[in-house]
Amino acid sequence: MRAFFRLFLILILSVFSIQAFADAFDDPVEQIEEPVIQRPNLPETYVPKTNEVIFNQSTFRIDVIDPRANTNTKGMNYPGLRGANQLVIYTPAFGFRTNTNEFGTEAVVVGDTVTSLSGADSLIPANGFVISGHGRAKKWMNENLMVGAKISVDQDTNTITSYITSDTFLYSAREKIKEVQNMKAYYAQISAFYNPRKTDQNIERANDFILRAERNCENSQKFASKAIEYADLAMAEVIPYDPNELKGVWIRPTYHSIEEIISVLNRMAETGINNVFIETYYHGQTIFPSSTMEKYGFIKQNSEYTDFDPLRVWITEAHKRGIKVHIWFESFYVGNKSPETNPEYILAKRPEWANYQKKNADSETIPYSVSEHNGYFIDPANPEVQNFLYELISEIITKYCPDGINLDYIRYPQSLAPNYSTYDLSNWGYTKYAREDFARIYGVDPIEIDANDPMWYQWKAYRAEKITNFVRKIGSLCRTNNVTVTAVIFPNRELAMDTKLQDWKSWSMNNFIDGFTPLFLTCDDKTAMNLMGNIIRNKSASTKLYAGLFVTFMNGSNSDLIKQIHAARRYCCNGLIIFDYAHLNDNYAKTLTESVFRPLSPYVQGRNLRRGRK
Repeated sequence: MRAFFRLFLILILSVFSIQAFADAFDDPVEQIEEPVIQRPNLPETYVPKTNEVIFNQSTFRIDVIDPRANTNTKGMNYPGLRGANQLVIYTPAFGFRTNTNEFGTEAVVVGDTVTSLSGADSLIPANGFVISGHGRAKKWMNENLMVGAKISVDQDTNTITSYITSDTFLYSAREKIKEVQNMKAYYAQISAFYNPRKTDQNIERANDFILRAERNCENSQKFASKAIEYADLAMAEVIPYDPNELKGVWIRPTYHSIEEIISVLNRMAETGINNVFIETYYHGQTIFPSSTMEKYGFIKQNSEYTDFDPLRVWITEAHKRGIKVHIWFESFYVGNKSPETNPEYILAKRPEWANYQKKNADSETIPYSVSEHNGYFIDPANPEVQNFLYELISEIITKYCPDGINLDYIRYPQSLAPNYSTYDLSNWGYTKYAREDFARIYGVDPIEIDANDPMWYQWKAYRAEKITNFVRKIGSLCRTNNVTVTAVIFPNRELAMDTKLQDWKSWSMNNFIDGFTPLFLTCDDKTAMNLMGNIIRNKSASTKLYAGLFVTFMNGSNSDLIKQIHAARRYCCNGLIIFDYAHLNDNYAKTLTESVFRPLSPYVQGRNLRRGRK
C-alpha cells in the first residue's frame, strides 16, 4: 500500500512539473528573445559650416556593413569577404583590419572625415571605419573621395554620400604640411648635415595659399589646391638621398628589340634606379630560349621573343649602367590559361603536377585559384616539380650570371582564413603524390583530416616544409654561385602560414635567404608601417628587408609614395622596390628624382658611366 501511494505521488508531481514547464515555455515574459544586432555608429548626416561651399556631392549604394560569410555570400570566396563590384564598410566590429586584396581601393574615415586613401588590407580605426570598393564601387570612390572629404551613411537606405567642400581642400593641405614638418624634424634629428632649405620654401608658399583660401571662400578651392601643390613639392624634397639604399623596380619585359630595352634602361638610370627585377619565368614560360624547358617537353621560349634573347640584352646593358639585375621568378604559379585549351602548357603536358584543393581533390578537371586571377598552381610536394624548377634556376645562373634570384609565388595558393567554416575545404595541396606520401609517414590520408583534428598541425607542417626545403636548396645554389637570393613574402606572418603555408620566419632564422621583398598592398603609410614592423619582429638581423611599394600600381598619390618611403627609412629597410615599371609614370619619376632617387651620376646617352658593382 505504501509503495502504491509513493508511485501515485510521483505521478501527480510529474504532471505538475510538466505543466509548470509548459506554462513557463508559453509565458511570453520568459521566452528567449533573438539577440538585437546593434547598428554601427556611423555618421548619419553632414551639415556644412557657415560659408562652407559644397563643390561635389555623390551617393552610392552600400552592399554590406561588416560582412560575414552568411551575410555576404557574393564575397565568401574572397579576402575580406568583399565580392566583385561591391562597396563594403568595415567598422571595428569586423576586426583589426579589412583583410582585402589589392584589386580594389579603400578610404579610412575618422569621425565623418576621410583621413587617408589606402588600397587594401587597411587598419580599421577605433573611432571610425573603412570604405572599401571593387569594380564599379572602386570607380565611384576614385571619382568622389579624397582626403578631407566628408561622409554620411544612411543605414535605412544602405547608401553612402560623399561631400567635397571648401574645407576638404583646406584639411588636405594642412595635413600634408603637418606631415612634411614631422618628416623634416626626423631627418634633422638623425643628421647634422640635413638641409631642408627647399622644403622650407615650399612650406612657406603652401601656408601663404592656405591664408588666402581662408579669407576668400569663393576662391577657396583654387587657393587650397595651390597650397596642396606646394605641400606636395615640399614632401618630394624632404627625404634626403641615400647612396647606400637599393632603389629597384619590378618589370615585365614587354620589349622586343635591343633599342627598346636600352631606352627603358636609360630612363631607369636617369630616375636613379640601381636594381631591376626582370620577370624571367612567368605563366609557366621563359623569356629566354631554355634548354631545361625543352628537355621537359615544354615551350622552349615565350613566343613573344622568338629569335631573340632579351635576358642577355637586359643583363649586358643594365650592367653597363651600373644597374644590378635580379631574376623575378614565379615559382609555383603557371598562369591562368586552361590546360584543356592550351595543349602546349605545363599542366597540359604534366597534369599530375597540378595542385588541388580539398573540396575538389578527386576532380577530373584541374582546378584554378578563384581569388588569384583564376590561376593554376603546381605541387610543391612533388619532387619532379622541385627538380624542374631547380634545374631551370640553375640554367639561368649558369648561362646569364645574374646578380640575384627573386622567388615569387613561393607558396601554396591562397585559402580562406582559419575563422571560416570552410577553411579546410579551401586548403590546397591535396594531390595524389602528397596524400600518398603523407599517409605513408603518418598513416592517414589528409583528406580525412579537418582543421580541428590533432593531425591538422602535421598536415600543415608537411606542406610548409616542402616550400621551406625548396627555398633552402635555391639558397644554397645561389650562394655557391655568389648570387643573392630574395623572396616575395606576405607580411602578416600568421596569415601567410595559415592561408599560404609560407613559413618565411624559418627561412630567415635558418639563414636560407638573403633578403625579403614583401609587397605592401596599400597606399596608406600607417598600414605599411604596421606590416613592416611585423616582418622586422619575425626575421633575423642578417635577413635584409627591401620594401615593395604598390602605390604606383594602385594609382596612389605622389605624397602616398613619399610617405611610404619615409616609413621604410624609419624602419631602416635596406631598400625600396617599386611595383611596377609599367605604372612608374613620369609624374612619379619626377617626384622620386626631386631628392629620394636623385642619382649622383646620371647616365647620359652615348657615354659609359658604369659604376662599380656593390
